[in-house]
Amino acid sequence: MTAESHSAAPATTFRPRPGLVARFWRWEASGILVALIALVVVLSLSTDNFLSSYNMSVVARQAAFVGLVALGQTLVLLVGGIDLSVGAAAGLSAIVGSLLLTMFGVHPYLVIPLTMAFGLMLGLINGAFIAGLRLNPFIVTLATWEIFAGMTLVITKGYPIRPLGETFAVFGKGEILGVPVPVVIFLAAGIILIWMLTQTRLGRNIFAVGGNRDAAVLAGIRVKYVELTAFALAGMFAALAGILFASRMDAGQPSVGEGWLMGAITAAILGGTSLRGGQGSIVGTMLGALLLAVLANGTVLLNVSGFWQRVIVGCVVLIAVLVDLFRRRD
Repeated sequence: MTAESHSAAPATTFRPRPGLVARFWRWEASGILVALIALVVVLSLSTDNFLSSYNMSVVARQAAFVGLVALGQTLVLLVGGIDLSVGAAAGLSAIVGSLLLTMFGVHPYLVIPLTMAFGLMLGLINGAFIAGLRLNPFIVTLATWEIFAGMTLVITKGYPIRPLGETFAVFGKGEILGVPVPVVIFLAAGIILIWMLTQTRLGRNIFAVGGNRDAAVLAGIRVKYVELTAFALAGMFAALAGILFASRMDAGQPSVGEGWLMGAITAAILGGTSLRGGQGSIVGTMLGALLLAVLANGTVLLNVSGFWQRVIVGCVVLIAVLVDLFRRRD
């Protein structure tokens, strides 16, 4: 009677799944979320009215305006570009929308989509030079920044266009179930972009082009179309932010959009979007915009000089970049 032979089972290496904390740490927006929570706790303990409903409404509105611009900037950064003209595009679009309302008598509910279409056209101009002619995005958008800002001054001669009317004011001052309308629009835009980037071919192609443009070309991706779309959407979101701000102020101000460029880029970087393209998070950008709004609001409540605000923002950006660097090394 012979002994039954058994074949030895191949050895396998057990690799435990990373824990919840480890997975959270690897998320692009983990650092910004932790920083935001810490900042909210500090300001809540340091001031009496930070968590008041009125102050929260102010912070949310401020985050929404810059956040909308930042959403478009994120798309451009994801494809490996940059758009320096978004602030000026927001200002010019706000003026055009205000003129449609006051001079041409367009219905208030049509002004928003028409202004967004105008911003889309401005973005297409950038995209045509960058994607079509392969010009440097920094140089192109620096030039169009000056062109858009100059056109705003030429049209307005430096004077605001007002009033825009009570009907139109609902877009900037109104609320839906207690939530400011600009905040609702900002959240809706974020949700749509999250779906687009995660569930559509265009979204996957945006990451592919930013990750490796040459490989994307070899893979048959219409790279020029993807880049053109990203810049067009950036212009559209900038225009939306501009006209909503005009509604809030009941005037098309020539200064609309000034300072939004730095805020938009900073929010995207804080949220984990890489300046090299191919990596980023819409959720992270939204949190980044909220952090900047909370930071600005906190400096006011703590009576910190406005001159120090830019210094503080710069330090926050450096800290976020360092945290992101250490997290990626893990």
